Amino acid sequence: MRNGPDIAATAALIGDPTRAAMLSALMGGHALTATELAQEGGVTPQTASAHLARLEAGGLLTRTRQGRHAYLRLASPDVAHVLEALMSLSHDRGPRRARPGPKDAALREARVCYNHLAGRRGVQMYESLARMGAFDDPAAMRAALHPLNLDPATLTGRSPLCRDCLDWSERRMHLAGRLGRALMAAMEARRWLRRDPSSRAVHLTAPGARAFDRAFPPA
Repeated sequence: MRNGPDIAATAALIGDPTRAAMLSALMGGHALTATELAQEGGVTPQTASAHLARLEAGGLLTRTRQGRHAYLRLASPDVAHVLEALMSLSHDRGPRRARPGPKDAALREARVCYNHLAGRRGVQMYESLARMGAFDDPAAMRAALHPLNLDPATLTGRSPLCRDCLDWSERRMHLAGRLGRALMAAMEARRWLRRDPSSRAVHLTAPGARAFDRAFPPA
């Protein structure tokens, strides 16, 4: 008998097209109902229920009840991290889904990856922080976060402070972890960016784009 995690079981859960569509729909970070996920998967509510039960049992989804409704979300940032990496790996392999038109360019420019910024802008931020030495020098990190009034010492939690996440559209890294989450929240609070309610796309406001480029200059 082989020892170690059962990779095949988790891969089989993600690999089903209906379940993959449901998981991808949750990459925006918002919880969805079983009915909404059935629509995303293109199946009946009864079929969706069976798929969702398997994803919950496999530790990929978690369910929360609020009043009469139950909401499902990705079980952890680790699940989102794996999905984004699989999107990158699958991007140039096999048949593609129909492109969603103008939204596709918006998704490539900036989007939500569970709870942090991805796309071209996410990569720009990551690489700018790396050039500043923020990942190696605490003083450089504090200086880099000053425009957003963030103190890395206050970002407590069990997840890593900084975590690389392979960006599916840029094929380079963007920033996840506690810092990635805090930066996304801070930029939303300052109205540097706003979310597209109908997709994972994020749109920088005109003042926000200027502030973003000052804080995280492109190469």
